[in-house]
Amino acid sequence: MTTHSITHETPFYIVLNTRSGSGKARECQEQMREILTAAGRPHEFLLIENITEVTDRAAKAVELAVKNEGAVVVGGGDGTINAVAHAVLKTRRPFGVIPQGTFNYLSRTYSIPMDVGEATQALLNARLRPIQVGALNERIFLVNASLGLHPHLLQERENYTKQYGRHRSVAIWAGLATLMKGYRQLTLDIEHDEGRETLRTPSLFVGNNPLQLDRIGLPEAQDVQNHRLAAVIVKPVGSAQLVWLAVRGALGQLGEDANVRNFSFRSLCVKDVRSQAGSRVKVSTDGELVWMRTPLNFSIAPEPLMLMVSASAPPAA
Repeated sequence: MTTHSITHETPFYIVLNTRSGSGKARECQEQMREILTAAGRPHEFLLIENITEVTDRAAKAVELAVKNEGAVVVGGGDGTINAVAHAVLKTRRPFGVIPQGTFNYLSRTYSIPMDVGEATQALLNARLRPIQVGALNERIFLVNASLGLHPHLLQERENYTKQYGRHRSVAIWAGLATLMKGYRQLTLDIEHDEGRETLRTPSLFVGNNPLQLDRIGLPEAQDVQNHRLAAVIVKPVGSAQLVWLAVRGALGQLGEDANVRNFSFRSLCVKDVRSQAGSRVKVSTDGELVWMRTPLNFSIAPEPLMLMVSASAPPAA
């Protein structure tokens, strides 16, 4: 499929989540509008006022970008970025990001500025960098996907943030409090590059982001984005050990712990031994929770995402 280029006349179709980040999306929109107008860059905003509008806004932005040879830009957290990337992926249209989330791993990995004004300015002279995309059945993920404990942690974190606000400190505290309660063990049948096995674990985590994996201390950070994904499987442990694993992850030492098994792969098929074929399990893709039918197939999407990065960003390794 043709890879599209970007010029100084390429119009931007901007999907902006007004509910992301600190709730200053309107200020973000006006700041972006001012910069783009001053630069003479054609642009149009498609605002998300309600989470149910994400798919429609993304589809409309892609339709306009394809019709007018434009770029799709998204302002929001990991979940919003994921939804818009899913709509853009097969078109290979240029894809820009204005980070508005809590952790912003995608933006930080590719040197996209955290400041709205700086990120907008960077888009004006951006170059395209194809990046690897993970796939979990019919969904994609840019950062990670998981089942078991991690989706449970995300659900509990959402409950905390509704009460205390969407801040990184709240997310960390919610995670530790949830780990102290413990979590049930899964019995999984998994098939990957090196064979097939049955194991018990509270959590199966699959990473596609080298920065996140490096921060928690996993050597597979060197493998991902090179046609491989990284699996992290926690051995059956109690709540106190889960908290200790979280601490080791925060210290960048998770890969050194004997209770963690990690390896890279190209494809991974997962079945829940205790459930019937076709039953549904809760999974997360880039922080968004969804029920999905088994078996779960983790792989690399056939198309790369054509990410817009700053002209001064470091080249691909």
